[in-house]
Amino acid sequence: MTDPKDYLPQIYAGVLGKLIGVYLGRPFENWRYDRIMKELGPITYYVNDRLGDPLVVTDDDVAGTFAFPRALEDYGVSPDLSAEDIGRAWMNYIVQHRSILWWGGSGNSTEHTAWLNLARGIKAPASGSIETNGATVAEQIGAQIFIDGWALISPGNPAQAAKLARAAGSVSHDGESVHAAVLWAAMEAEAFNSRDVNHLLDTGLSHIPSDCLIAQLIGDIRTWVAGNEDWEATRQRIEDNYGYDKYPGNCHVVPNHALMIMALLHAPDDFQRGQMIVNTSGWDTDCNAGNLGCLQGIMLGLDGLDAGPDWRGPIADRLLISTADGGRSITDAVEISLWLTKLACQLAGTTPPDVPKDGAAFHFTLPGSVQGFRAIPRMDDGGSLRVSGTGNALAIDVEHLAHGGEAVTLTPVFSLPEVVRMRTYELMACPRVYPGQTLSARVMAQDGFSGPVEARLRLRHYDGTDSLIPLDAPNPTLLKPGRKEVLSWTIPDLDGQPIAEVGLVLTCPEGRARGRVLVDRLGWTGTPNVTLHRPADGGEFWRRAWVNNAHFFSKHFPQDFRISQDRGEGMILQGARDWRDYVVEADLMLHLGDRGGLIVRAQGQKRFYGVRITRAGALEITRQRDEHEEVLASTPCAIAFETAFTMRVQVDGPQITATLGDIRLEANDPGGFDGGAIGMTIKEGALSATRIHISPVEGR
Repeated sequence: MTDPKDYLPQIYAGVLGKLIGVYLGRPFENWRYDRIMKELGPITYYVNDRLGDPLVVTDDDVAGTFAFPRALEDYGVSPDLSAEDIGRAWMNYIVQHRSILWWGGSGNSTEHTAWLNLARGIKAPASGSIETNGATVAEQIGAQIFIDGWALISPGNPAQAAKLARAAGSVSHDGESVHAAVLWAAMEAEAFNSRDVNHLLDTGLSHIPSDCLIAQLIGDIRTWVAGNEDWEATRQRIEDNYGYDKYPGNCHVVPNHALMIMALLHAPDDFQRGQMIVNTSGWDTDCNAGNLGCLQGIMLGLDGLDAGPDWRGPIADRLLISTADGGRSITDAVEISLWLTKLACQLAGTTPPDVPKDGAAFHFTLPGSVQGFRAIPRMDDGGSLRVSGTGNALAIDVEHLAHGGEAVTLTPVFSLPEVVRMRTYELMACPRVYPGQTLSARVMAQDGFSGPVEARLRLRHYDGTDSLIPLDAPNPTLLKPGRKEVLSWTIPDLDGQPIAEVGLVLTCPEGRARGRVLVDRLGWTGTPNVTLHRPADGGEFWRRAWVNNAHFFSKHFPQDFRISQDRGEGMILQGARDWRDYVVEADLMLHLGDRGGLIVRAQGQKRFYGVRITRAGALEITRQRDEHEEVLASTPCAIAFETAFTMRVQVDGPQITATLGDIRLEANDPGGFDGGAIGMTIKEGALSATRIHISPVEGR
């Protein structure tokens, strides 16, 4: 059996193919063929600019595909992962009305219906079954659109992909929807080893009932395509026999699956033509194009993606995942591909790939990868700037860089201003980089570089008008051709404003410069040392840095943060999984409620440690793991409503220590959560804070 590590370039191509298809089809999702032809014509390239949309947006097809496989991390890496455990992952990562899904209401949106079932205690697969929800709801498109991740972790193993896809699809769907998902996942897994489309179809068909509607549909389309080069004639036959008017609901799986099969058969070895056909055909364009793009990315590889126009350049690997785990929301195709490959190796029982370049966030080790870095030229006298990936470094090519000009390349580490223009799903995200951490990069001017060039680290952070303000490391480094230089900078306090981008700026101290600078790696280390508060100059993005499932007020009250919840538990979260050992201290006030306090090492909204004051008069350390809560330690502590108090919590290895005035409480939890975000929590009441400070454990 081939080691999954050997498939890494194809996994990367599959992720990119998914992104290209989704971003290509998203701006005109749900348009019909006639409208597309009238207003846009055949879809041969990105049209987002023509419709006034950003290219890289939040989308359920992307977020669900690359969020739900986290269930393997949380509940055990096994091909026997259950639908029930994947349903638990839904409840941990999906924030109601805010992330990933179309919140169209019970009985309208299949995914919303399934989420409500899970919230009521109806476990998967009953949560998505026809018996529970009826056939109309259960057979919409959703199971299929989220399925690619399960295939990408099963390269060359269609049986495993089919099994995992069936479990995942059954959380929310049933019947023909799950059959379509299983077939497509099996096809994608087999596509790692075969480019024979008919073989792929036969492989997929072997994993679903031979008498199901999806199998019948594939037989019909194969017959219609045989000896026929006219894809538009095939599309018309699909509309006549399997069109939207034949099936109930707003987005049934059958018509859309038919378009995917048609496009694959009419363009078996041409990524661009496949995308043109499936997008121009209309209906659920981003879903259909994303599934097809992933399969053809796997099958045709990076060369297949690069055979037509520049699909990859505008995307620049960028990928957004909006979930309760906000530190993983701003990511890229390289990071996701390596993560999927690691899961694939664990499932196969082989050694996962080495962590590239000492764990640097940006290492550029996959062919052509740029990991979100884009050129931001500020150059005079006809100078030019280009950024590209060499397969082992980021190449910054400058031409006529003059004194006074700048060659800047940055990558997002938080939400960018364009999120306010997204007509899609809300982006819940936390910054990845914070004051107190050390930003570093290894760079080199390539041999042959002419003229002097200086490099320094740069970040851009928000201000009170939600504009991005550049801030540079204090001392530039003069680059000498052929010599690697390490740039390092401990990020200063930014008055509570979040960091949106990090990268490099090149300048020429005199004369002109031209040539190539290579960025070997860029990343950050250390625990933040930062006070989170309402910035003096205001703005909105500091508030967007918090993931929340509660009423979150930053105005109308004197405190910087005030959260309230009418039913159940509410919280706000900020931080990342790589926050391991740290101290959080906050000035709090409980206004009303059964209990409230701080959260540490949160890995979503259902997996965290809590330190809280209860109405019954106790200070408690708790562990929340999905639907199970355990009090790890408790001591008497009575604090009246509307009384200010300071709570300090330290997490250091398995040890959790809470201090409130003279009261000290400790708990030890070996095998518990080893890292995660901080936050505030309240049950059926209101809690406020005027200051939340995060710092390293003393002596670290």
